[in-house]
Amino acid sequence: MRVTFFALALAVATPIVAQMPKEVPGKPDVKLALPGHYTVEPKHTQIHFSVMHMGFTPYSGSFSDASGTLDLNPAKPAETRVSISVPTGTAWTPVQKLTDELRSPMFFDPAKYPAMTFVSDRVTFRGTRATIVGKLTMHGVTRPLTLEASFVGAGTMMGKRTVGFTATGTLKRSEFGINAVLPLVSDEVKIDISAAFEQPA
Repeated sequence: MRVTFFALALAVATPIVAQMPKEVPGKPDVKLALPGHYTVEPKHTQIHFSVMHMGFTPYSGSFSDASGTLDLNPAKPAETRVSISVPTGTAWTPVQKLTDELRSPMFFDPAKYPAMTFVSDRVTFRGTRATIVGKLTMHGVTRPLTLEASFVGAGTMMGKRTVGFTATGTLKRSEFGINAVLPLVSDEVKIDISAAFEQPA
């Protein structure tokens, strides 16, 4: 039975392995970041947040299942736009009790505010870096937010052109009406984003 199971597993895995690229497909070459319309690749896009807990330690969590679009044109920055939506119900920390609190009316209240969205107003390029000025809507409130982004890599994988970026920013949660346990948990929230976008090759 063990031999049969192993043979079956190998038969299933072999075609998958055969399709995998023989070398790393993403390269840190901006010339490979072709202009066009891209969509978020949610499986490899992560949104991390960090707050100061009780003045002792930074404490981090994350969101997943992002969706959105990127219209990329490095030659014409005014035509570059990004729009991201993140389900607030995906808030997660390593501690279940804290995760439950984040998913309750105490913090993000997903039943009432199921998503938070960021839409860019202006993108300014500086080589492989960019400043993205836009608006974040969270907890029913829309406020300005600036992200500092960096190009990571571009290429073609599994028949799709892919580009990847990181971005960082800060916000005050009180400005969005999320005031629970202030100031024991800091008002300032640091954001760290890793985002992948793709389009058919």
